[in-house]
Amino acid sequence: MTTDTLLLDIRQLSKSYIHRDKVILVLRDLNLQVRHGEMCAIVGASGVGKSTFLNVVGTLDAPSDGHIQVNGEDITRMSARRLSNFRNRTIGFVFQFHYLLPEFTALENVMMPGLIQHMDRTTIRAQAESILGEVGLSHRLTHKPGELSGGEQQRVALARALVLRPPLLLADEPTGNLDNRTAEGIHALFFEMNRHYNTTMLMVTHNLELARQMPRTLELADGTVKDIVA
Repeated sequence: MTTDTLLLDIRQLSKSYIHRDKVILVLRDLNLQVRHGEMCAIVGASGVGKSTFLNVVGTLDAPSDGHIQVNGEDITRMSARRLSNFRNRTIGFVFQFHYLLPEFTALENVMMPGLIQHMDRTTIRAQAESILGEVGLSHRLTHKPGELSGGEQQRVALARALVLRPPLLLADEPTGNLDNRTAEGIHALFFEMNRHYNTTMLMVTHNLELARQMPRTLELADGTVKDIVA
């Protein structure tokens, strides 16, 4: 794999915690390279560290050792202030729980990443309306989260994650709380957004059917990842 095609380059990544005076090693000497536009499912038994891995890659948690490069920038060497700005511009997040702000409308929730960046309000509003239209929610712009179904709330969360067109999207069990039919619709949206924006996606899932649909599947076990070849 040539470096000019890489979006994510992880080298010798380790993550450990101290629990009751014992060192718990969750990730150990993990290496992974992901190209621009790749879609990767991450599977593994409960408790092996899949969410921890996403949190470290997404800069929500610091690694204990190793290096992570995103678009050629070593995010493990950034100051906290620079890292916060980099995260907001470069990485989108979709979680099992949508974490929408209940007092704001769908449109306002999706505008939030741009407002944090102090973008022109008219510009970010237009981008938010456009992405909400792409996920099928043009008719729900002024609805608050409590007025939306679970599937609609997750579509808003996906739109919020993609409104700034980040090159990397991290998703942690994004359909874990949805029924099968609704989940299939959300899965289809991820593929559509990948085709439309060439967004690189890493998705933790227990849904083996979804994992089989993904172009690349990675298994996390014993602190490291390996490709699963169909």
